[in-house]
Amino acid sequence: MNRKPFEIVILSGKGGTGKTSLVAAMAGFTGKCVFADCDVDAADLHLIFQPDILKEESFHSGSKAEIDQQECTSCGVCMDLCRFHAIRFSNGKYTIDPFACEGCGLCEVACPAEAIRIEENYLNALVFADSRFGPLVYGRLGIGEENSGKLVSEVRKNAREKAVKTGADWILVDGPPGIGCPAISSVTGADLVIAVTEPSRSGWHDLDRLLEMTGKFKTPVGVVINKYDLRKEMSEQIEKELEQRKLPVLAKISYEEKVVHALVEGKSLPEALPGHPLVAVFREIWGKIEQMAGHR
Repeated sequence: MNRKPFEIVILSGKGGTGKTSLVAAMAGFTGKCVFADCDVDAADLHLIFQPDILKEESFHSGSKAEIDQQECTSCGVCMDLCRFHAIRFSNGKYTIDPFACEGCGLCEVACPAEAIRIEENYLNALVFADSRFGPLVYGRLGIGEENSGKLVSEVRKNAREKAVKTGADWILVDGPPGIGCPAISSVTGADLVIAVTEPSRSGWHDLDRLLEMTGKFKTPVGVVINKYDLRKEMSEQIEKELEQRKLPVLAKISYEEKVVHALVEGKSLPEALPGHPLVAVFREIWGKIEQMAGHR
């Protein structure tokens, strides 16, 4: 195919609203699609897709200080200067707490014995996999690591390359929650954002912030209200607010405990219960996405 794959990012103002469940539920309707899990702090789409891992690559993100104990003279200058309190003195020697160290390099410059060096950090990983729904790319952030926005960008870049290489029509991204750096990295350059929310005041507040963020990118947005029947009054209020902003509600999904059971089994609802009424709702959401994309 000569045309660019259409990239859809599923976002929410907070975790636990149903982003991953929605991606998994629509996966069987997408045709030629590459999937990307950009919630690198807690990637979980692979738990449902249960893919075959093709390869993993270490990903450089940030740096950490290390002290050469043979060169260290125990002068304590590094500990006095470290504003992150990442240097400890214990059992007669100075050591670096890797979870507190920000890799700023001040200790390396200040050490009179030149016993400290800054090492690049390779604890993060990019994972390439193949699933029953199609190729999957996701990131895995190391314990206590940051710079997840940079890893999100790398996941998306590799998903795009895979989509072009395989001639995929779509890239479906399970995005990170919130409005911070990872979410911003997942929206930049995307073709469509699907915002998932819940019928509560905090849910609306989170959605409102998310819409403010996506609005700065002028990316088209559609909204899905998950578990709408738990508070129908609040769902109606959210719908009215969105109507005033001329933002479409693609669907209202009712609460269904069987969705949870399906996910525990590593399946999407359409796989676990193909005749369930909600399957038609998920198919309808995908149909509306196709319309917004110009029915590719």
